[in-house]
Amino acid sequence: MAKKFAPQQFLNRELGQIEFNRRVLAQAEDAAIPLLERLKYLCIVSSNLDEFFEIRVAGLKEQIKLGSIATSVDGMTARQTLQMVSEQAHQLIARQYQLFNSDIIPALAAQEVHFLRRPDWNEAQRAWVKDFFFREVMPVLTPMGLDPAHPFPRVLNKSLNFAVELQGKDAFGRNSTRAIVQAPRVVPRTIAMPPGICGCEHGFVFLSSILHAHVGELFAGMEVLGCYQFRVTRNSDLFVDEEEMKNLRLSLQGELPQRHFGDAVRLEVADNCPPQVSELLLREFSLMPEDLYRVEGPVNLVRLMGIPDLVARDDLKFPAFVPDVPGTLRKKGADMFKVIRKGDVLLHHPFQSFKPVIDFILQATTDPSVAAIKQTVYRTGVDSALMEALIAAAQQGKEVTVVVELLARFDEEANINWANRLENAGAHVVYGVVGHKTHAKMLMVVRRESGKLRRYVHLGTGNYHPRTARFYTDFGLFTCNEEVCADVNEVFSQLTSLGKARKLNHLWQSPFSLHSEILRAIQNETRLAISGKRAHIIAKMNALLEPETINALYEASMAGVKVDLIVRGVCALRPGVEGLSENIRVRSVIGRFLEHTRIFYFRNDLKHDTYLASADWMDRNFFRRIEVCFPVLDKKLKKRVIDEGLKVYLQDNTQAWNMDGMGHYRHRNPRHAKHRCAQDELLKQFAG
Repeated sequence: MAKKFAPQQFLNRELGQIEFNRRVLAQAEDAAIPLLERLKYLCIVSSNLDEFFEIRVAGLKEQIKLGSIATSVDGMTARQTLQMVSEQAHQLIARQYQLFNSDIIPALAAQEVHFLRRPDWNEAQRAWVKDFFFREVMPVLTPMGLDPAHPFPRVLNKSLNFAVELQGKDAFGRNSTRAIVQAPRVVPRTIAMPPGICGCEHGFVFLSSILHAHVGELFAGMEVLGCYQFRVTRNSDLFVDEEEMKNLRLSLQGELPQRHFGDAVRLEVADNCPPQVSELLLREFSLMPEDLYRVEGPVNLVRLMGIPDLVARDDLKFPAFVPDVPGTLRKKGADMFKVIRKGDVLLHHPFQSFKPVIDFILQATTDPSVAAIKQTVYRTGVDSALMEALIAAAQQGKEVTVVVELLARFDEEANINWANRLENAGAHVVYGVVGHKTHAKMLMVVRRESGKLRRYVHLGTGNYHPRTARFYTDFGLFTCNEEVCADVNEVFSQLTSLGKARKLNHLWQSPFSLHSEILRAIQNETRLAISGKRAHIIAKMNALLEPETINALYEASMAGVKVDLIVRGVCALRPGVEGLSENIRVRSVIGRFLEHTRIFYFRNDLKHDTYLASADWMDRNFFRRIEVCFPVLDKKLKKRVIDEGLKVYLQDNTQAWNMDGMGHYRHRNPRHAKHRCAQDELLKQFAG
């Protein structure tokens, strides 16, 4: 039984997410990174914070609303956490806009990429804006005056809106002094102006500037005293009553529209918004003064994410690369099944192409020897060659079974649409197990060979999403190992049928064995260290939060086990604390690609046990999700995972951040040492 530690030995999850976004913002601050990529990082921070407020802050507010005085594992109440989050989020966002205004915009202007501000428009630009307003914007606007017959409108989550102050009477003699204008969602938030008009190669106008310039056209005969943009963020965590639910898909379809109108959790206004207007908005949305974020610039920087794609300047972006394809698969029309029969195949994305995974499905679709295809779907996108192939396979009469996770946050609608299309094509569609999200990444093909059925599987650390596979780091493994395939088949049976969970040969599975096996492996290293043997644990993941696992790592450290943790995001463990975690190092790597691999290495007396997984070390992954963790059995491939997925990241001194016992991070600075950048080295090793 692992020893229990005091709350002071754990770090707060929400504050850890703020720290993570500070590290992302540091990428936008780094002058060594191409300029348009710095703009993207700035936008990513805004996107991350949107979800943070929609889910985590909304959860804290819900706890406070219900009067909860419970504490999290770090000993803080929801109210205490919310107060600290508010303080740090305000600081982070203030720095973000300062960087945008004083650094990014001037640097872009120096490269002839301009955001044209209203006071600086010349006569030709004003004429173009006016024409655009009357042609593209005004026809889809619905201004709403506020009076007893027109109450404050329902404002969509994260939509752009304008509070307008007015003076005078309208055609009916009404003397309303305020109106709300909701920006149409069909119009982009940044509009490219023709080079001949803007006087530069790339010029953009904010939709907010266009509306500000012509808002008076919406209120004929009245004087506009002020126009102020605002945006409200709402609770977006869907609630589905599992006890009352009869059909998950129908229940979810009924709940999805309400996501746009959950309880407000944050109000953003432009810095020119006067107190009387911001106070009115706070009252309308039942928010407190600390929920107000006053920003100097557009209230939604996420909308600038598309700018780099509109600017044809390769010198301001990361160099393009062509992902590698393993030699055995390079030959056009290579038989995937024949290659896999010769030995397991490991793919390291995005340095190696995701195309073999698509080819695997496409070959299975057209191969007359293939009898059945089974796959889990968590996130796959709205446009997916994999899903189209599964639909085609079902239409051709193959047995196609797809486990679609309808509760994949913010991908629910896309997954419902795929489920409908798959069912219409004749596929078997199931939604896993109520109360447990299916997060495992599994694909199995059953093929008839020499009169017998043979199984081939693909297991991965990331989603079957061709687009994110270009910028998320993940491993995927093809194998026809009979015991591994039998394990995968057993997990599919659990998801589609009923019955007790059987013992698996190689896979560790949540919610049954993954947590206990991780603890067993950690404790085994602890016993080896106590017996005087060298012991080492290396684990790479997105988040480390589960208390019992953290306690086991503390025990291992105190026994002399060397523990290296590469945690991209939130880590509740305190490293380097005397008498507790002196042998634990925690680092985070933030670079061009989103680090998404989950790798668990245990030295185990030179057996070098190495596992890949779909799961982080979090409560939800261990106990409330269906996850799989699988060993890399081939010695050459195991060495590859250790070298490419762990060692090179432990040697990184360019994109790595070291964490201290207080949860703060220090950027590695090589100074006189040779610069080592894991992602760059892997690009050089694999990509062209």
